[in-house]
Parts: sequence; structure tokens; C-alpha cells
Amino acid sequence: PNPENKAMADRVSLSSMLAKSQQDLPARRMKDSYLEVHLPLGSEPQLREKYLTFHNTVRFGRILEDLDSLAVLISYSHTYNSALKRSPLSIVTALVDKIDMRHHVIYPDCDIKFSGRVTWVGRTSIEAKMHMSQYRDGAYAPVLDATFVMVARDPENKRAAFVNPLKADGPEEEKLLQEGEANKSRRVELSTASLLKVAPTDDERKIIHSLFLNTLDTNTVSFRSRVLPPNSVWMEDAKLKGLEICHPQERNIFNRIFGGFLMRKAYELGWANACSYGGCRPNLVAVDDILFQKPVEIGSLLLLSSQVCYTQGKYIQVRVHSEVFDPLTRQHNTTNVFHYTFISDRDVPNIIPKTYGESMLYLDGKRHFNQTVEP
Repeated sequence: PNPENKAMADRVSLSSMLAKSQQDLPARRMKDSYLEVHLPLGSEPQLREKYLTFHNTVRFGRILEDLDSLAVLISYSHTYNSALKRSPLSIVTALVDKIDMRHHVIYPDCDIKFSGRVTWVGRTSIEAKMHMSQYRDGAYAPVLDATFVMVARDPENKRAAFVNPLKADGPEEEKLLQEGEANKSRRVELSTASLLKVAPTDDERKIIHSLFLNTLDTNTVSFRSRVLPPNSVWMEDAKLKGLEICHPQERNIFNRIFGGFLMRKAYELGWANACSYGGCRPNLVAVDDILFQKPVEIGSLLLLSSQVCYTQGKYIQVRVHSEVFDPLTRQHNTTNVFHYTFISDRDVPNIIPKTYGESMLYLDGKRHFNQTVEP
């Protein structure tokens, strides 16, 4: 029999093992899901090839894939069923809440250590916090902190399933639980205040109006003739598009495309856009709010479009939108939106919106930027 079908049949048989409520599951501690993974780039040079960029640095897209896999493993550890000797659940990535870079450079010839654990749970969701550090000058130094939110599904990935409750040991863990709760409230708040649903604030309206006034042609006193201010770029001229054909090699156990692969592709396109916009090789400052709205099926055409949507000084805020196109039905479906903050080695031109829609993208970019850089 086909090994894939057998794997799926095994999973279906696990359905009867699912809890009917969260109370039926044993509470877990944070240390139960703690994992440490080593990536020996320093001591095993043959590993480097997969992680190297042309400029001899580490491909951040590959690190994104590793973080995604680690978050899944941490979630499986938290929901491990000792009688079954495995977790009966399917774990999928719901969103990347935040990735903060603590160090801009990742060296290709030094060992990397990933560690992480579950820091908050809902009824069917799990927050995993991870840290990555790199061995330099005799010690491990922090490179990044990441927060992912995972969702538990039944073994066939058809509906949500309950996860084990989480118990805090001591004040430090208590604080992590409270942060997880605050993160959840913040996400709910952001989605209800989204510019797709609610008008911009007074201050935001003033910003957009002054940008508009700056582009009016003083000679013609007409709303229609718009002039680009010095050292600026129209938003419509700061786009970059890409296409991926989703091959079976990139699939997960549910025959869908692996979330880490999507993140890597979107990151690479966003980086290329920031690179051409700023005229140099930009560094990543943060990844914010990657939302996985729909799974991507194998064989689909994945259309990626990136847009520089906000700039300030040396910073470039890029939004990447990914959608699946089914050539037979000619239907487009948004699967993800990604937000990246880059920094250049020099001041970059100002990005200027022309239409109302672009102005909303600009404000959305500004909100993400402020959340990432200013707190």
C-alpha cells in the first residue's frame, strides 16, 4: 500500500483518542515542552551549503523554516499522550506573532542553538516562544526572539481540537502566561481596528491629507495633476511580484504546502524589493503578524506580490501578499499577508501613496512599523 495512505489511516485511527473537553486533559508545565536544537554550522561544514547566501551570510528564509518546524515540535511535546507514545493531534501554524532580531548578522561558520517552549495556551491554540543564539568568542550570543501561534486540529486536519492546559511554576512563568493573554487581546484589538473595517484615526487622516497636499502641482491648482516631491517614490513604482508552482517536495504530512516554505519565499521576495528600493543590501529588523488564512494545496500557483508601504529614515516597511490562483476555476484566494521591517545602511527615499487604497496600505504599514520599532 501507498505509505502516505497508511500514514493517513494511522492518523484517522487516532480520532477516537481526542479529548471531549480541555478539562479531560492533564495540565502541563512549561518545562514539559522545552526543546533545544543545535544546528552545527561551525563544526559540520557540509551543512552550510543549504544555509548560505551568495554573500556568505546565512539565508534567513531557511531560519524561518527551522523556527516553523521547531514550533510544531514544541506543540507536539506539549500535547504528547504517554499511552499512545505520540500526540493524537495535527498541529498547524496559525500565525507568526513577532520575530525580533537582536543581532543583524548570522554567521555561516558558527554553531546555532534554537530553544523554545509553550508559554500560553487557549482552548485549541498554543503560543510557542523561541530563541536563537549563535556561538561566538566562546559563548552563545542572542540572535533573535520569535513568538508563533499554533492551532491544534483533529488527526485529519478537519476541525479544531483541545490542547492540554498549561500550569505556571513561579512568578517568571506567571508573567509569561500574562504576556500570552495580553498578546491574544492585542491581536483581537488589532483585527477589530483594521483599516479594512474601520476608518483611520484623526491623526492618520491628517498625515494622509498632508501627503496629498505635498503632491499637488502649485501651478495648476487642480486635484488631478500630482507631482512627485523630491527624493520620493510613488507607491505604484515600489512593487515586486513573484510566482511559485507548489511542488510535492514542499508538502507537510497533510499534503498541503509547508508553512515555513511560504514564509521563506515571501521573505526572499520582500527582501529583494527592499534591496532594490534602498539600493543596498538591507538588514531585517523584525517580522510581524504573518497570518495563515488558508492552507495552500499542492499543484496550486502561488502569486506573491510585495509592496514597500512605509518608509522612515533608514527603515523600509514591506508588505507581502500571497494568493493562490487556480488556473481551472480562475479563482484567486488570499492565503497570507506578511509584514517585514528592514533597515538600510543609508536614508531611503520617501514612499508616497497616490490613491486612497494606497494611503490605507501606507497607514497600515506605519502601524506595523510603530509596533515593531518604537515600543
